[in-house]
Amino acid sequence: MVKILNEKNTILNKFLAQMRDKNIQRDAMRFRRNMERVGEIMAYEISKSLSYKTRMVETPLGIAAVEEIDDNIVIATILRAGLPFHQGFLNFYDDAENGFVSAFRKSRPDGSFIVEVEYVSTSSLADKTLILVDPMLATGTSLMLVYDALVRRAGEPRHTHFAAIFASEQGVDYVKKHTNPEKCTLWCAAVDPELTSKSYIVPGIGDAGDLAYGEKL
Repeated sequence: MVKILNEKNTILNKFLAQMRDKNIQRDAMRFRRNMERVGEIMAYEISKSLSYKTRMVETPLGIAAVEEIDDNIVIATILRAGLPFHQGFLNFYDDAENGFVSAFRKSRPDGSFIVEVEYVSTSSLADKTLILVDPMLATGTSLMLVYDALVRRAGEPRHTHFAAIFASEQGVDYVKKHTNPEKCTLWCAAVDPELTSKSYIVPGIGDAGDLAYGEKL
């Protein structure tokens, strides 16, 4: 199941536009904050699909029945670009457990690259709800490798929500092909039509990690 948030006009579009704008995105603090804001909006949208239970809350004047989230949530992200996006989710799911994965592109002599997962730190995922956040979904290879690494390390989630800010059509198709639609949902703020030969999304935004934290060596 794929959910594309900018198919409907909301305040989300303002933050996406600022992230794309080559002049505004030079402000790293604003760029990080916009990633966080998109995470908050997406967290809210995902919350509509979670399971709930009734809790009775005592007020100064009586008793109120409140529906509260019943899922055990783990928010996981891919370092480093995903950190501000992750924080947006954590602002809303403030009692969630967390996971962090280091993955990087390793260049080959022919100019191509492979993705290697180097480090995984996470709570148990068994029978929990995993929200795996990565701001850019280009080919989809990194996301699936990270997902597989998390499952091998910590068990299979009851349901997984993949969350991306900008995705390519190719990346969306790859995730759909390699996941079970009954146990996985893909959420994208926007889907773009193209990838460059170096797997950058077009029109996209450029390199999210560099824009958030400075150019890497």
